[in-house]
Amino acid sequence: MPKSYSRLLGIVGKPNTGKSTFFSSATLAPVDIANYPFTTIKSNHGIGYVRTPCVHSTFKVIDNPRNSLCINNSRLIPVSLIDIAGIVPGAWEGKGLGNKFLDEIRRADALINVVDLSGCTDSEGHLCAPGENDPIEDIKFLEKEINLWILSIIKKDWSKISRISEVESKDLYDLLADRLSGLAISRNHIINAISSSGLNPKKSTKWTDDNLLTLVDSLRKLSKPMLIAANKIDLPQSKKNLERLYELNYKVVPCSSEAELVLRKAAEKKLIDYTPGDSDFKVVNRSNLTQNQFNALKLIRKKVLNKYGYTGVQEALNKAYFEILKMIIVYPVEDLEHFSDHEGRVFPDAYLIPYGTTARQFAYLIHTELGENFLYAISAKTKLRLGEDAILKDQDVISIISTKKRG
Repeated sequence: MPKSYSRLLGIVGKPNTGKSTFFSSATLAPVDIANYPFTTIKSNHGIGYVRTPCVHSTFKVIDNPRNSLCINNSRLIPVSLIDIAGIVPGAWEGKGLGNKFLDEIRRADALINVVDLSGCTDSEGHLCAPGENDPIEDIKFLEKEINLWILSIIKKDWSKISRISEVESKDLYDLLADRLSGLAISRNHIINAISSSGLNPKKSTKWTDDNLLTLVDSLRKLSKPMLIAANKIDLPQSKKNLERLYELNYKVVPCSSEAELVLRKAAEKKLIDYTPGDSDFKVVNRSNLTQNQFNALKLIRKKVLNKYGYTGVQEALNKAYFEILKMIIVYPVEDLEHFSDHEGRVFPDAYLIPYGTTARQFAYLIHTELGENFLYAISAKTKLRLGEDAILKDQDVISIISTKKRG
């Protein structure tokens, strides 16, 4: 995987919502999956993929991927996922596995909150009658737990921080950034959160508890942006709840992680032809499937794929990285005529980087010397030179010219 600009995606939710099934279907990593709370005792790490049309089709060449995969004209680029222990009310105070949850979530750059859309699990993850639980309350409670956790960290030293800032004229943004550095909350996050909260940084000693709650809510949204994976979409109680989520303007993807896991495992065993994110699958050889397996696949097609166009797992990963984290794909090449590296491999690497990355910053990502000796870059699409401050765009193919060749 690329050595820099990586973003860690946390898979979160209360126990027994299908969170670990989502993680397993996205990574095919072996994890414990069962219908009782706290199956996930410790976090599981794995590699998933984001999917994007491969640029080789545009240039009508055959590629030789090295750091990623190319399947049926789609480039699959590896990303880091972590399946975080289930959260219950009071987690910020250490209840349940709250301490484990918060220790892991601090490193995540974005979150996918796997919610049981059917309402079949109560607030602590125990099974209940379908529709008995409100999934919207599950979303609100998780947001609240993270807010209270951040608030508790700020309030430990708040009187000191606010006094030093106001009386000694120290930069409040730096003071808070230092206090929250372990939570992957940056100075820019803090600047934007204070501004959007309408607070005066020069009068922080006057901020109330409500002011601080408003601040941490904004900090959470900026530093831990969240996508809702509306899971168990194939169950009858889920449809009305999905409509409610849309009405409340949540960033949501309807999802059946169980269906995706079945399809991924069937494809792994060569029983079907299926690439994650496809709107359908093709049975490779009917005689290799038992009648029960064949019926299960037909049911997935009818209840999930035909209704939504996907199982939602791949769509959730794509949306998290491309829309929530605003990442783009850039392909570096050395030979612009053949779109290859120095060993002749065509489009060997695809890099997932944040929008706003400049040509020179990208050069540093590939190799330190390339960044230090950067002259300019050339776009394969336009043949134009790009200066060091040129902002790269999604699906760019560029060659970087420097004063010193590597190797």
